[in-house]
Amino acid sequence: MAERDKYQGGVPAWCPGCGNFAILRAFKEALAEENIEPGEFCIVSGIGQAGKFPHYVRCNTFNGLHGRSLPVATGIKLANHDMLVMAVGGDGDMYGEGGNHLMHAMRRNIGIKVFVHDNQIYGLTKGQASPTSMEGMVTKVQPFGVFSGQFNPMAMAVSLDCGFVARGYAGDHEHLKGLIRQAIRHPGFSLVDILQPCVSFNKVNTYEWYAQRVYDVGDGHDPTDRGRSFVKALEWGDRIPIGIIYRNDRRSFESRIPVLNKGTLIDHVIDWETLKKKLAETLHEFY
Repeated sequence: MAERDKYQGGVPAWCPGCGNFAILRAFKEALAEENIEPGEFCIVSGIGQAGKFPHYVRCNTFNGLHGRSLPVATGIKLANHDMLVMAVGGDGDMYGEGGNHLMHAMRRNIGIKVFVHDNQIYGLTKGQASPTSMEGMVTKVQPFGVFSGQFNPMAMAVSLDCGFVARGYAGDHEHLKGLIRQAIRHPGFSLVDILQPCVSFNKVNTYEWYAQRVYDVGDGHDPTDRGRSFVKALEWGDRIPIGIIYRNDRRSFESRIPVLNKGTLIDHVIDWETLKKKLAETLHEFY
């Protein structure tokens, strides 16, 4: 039995050829190589094809509202900061409905690992443009092409001094697996944007399209140089960089909260008498 089989969840309902399958395989193999057991991590997701991801992984999970995975993941991480907490979502779920939460999670630098299945389209609802759809792209509901500018998650993340900023590609298995492992190890907030073809609804950004453009930044790029990382993050078109775009050593949010130095909140002993007294005082002030 392959090591990744211990994470086997339900049977995926994705379209044959979907890039999500490659992401799922790389994810499970990364966990196995990091010796992380199914009970040692939690995946939070929202709505969408990518939101089904934790259904197909044996793990602790919370499947919530569209775009609202990060508030839940934040609560889990603060309740038990020893738990590896991850959030998964599509480009619409994470960058559209959840964009405000993503921005502030980066500012806090809470130790959550976010993996975005970026197929540049809304797949579950059958092909509307997403925030990362390219300008001019024609869809069922944008017959004259997309008018909005294309959202650049890498540039936003670097500008907000995000702890770990990387881009992977579903068509490069070993490279993607390595990025997932490094994102898991990073103590602060990690964002991995994963380019993946949607074979049913995105006929522009295909496997062939990506294969002609993606390249690994490799050792020639210094991800600790924020200025150069921002320039690299802006690169999109004939050449699309994958790999670690930016990384820093900012302290994680949870490591700066004094009460968590005593251990996880779930292990704290509650002083019920003091709590009742404080609640009574508060209620008296209001009533």
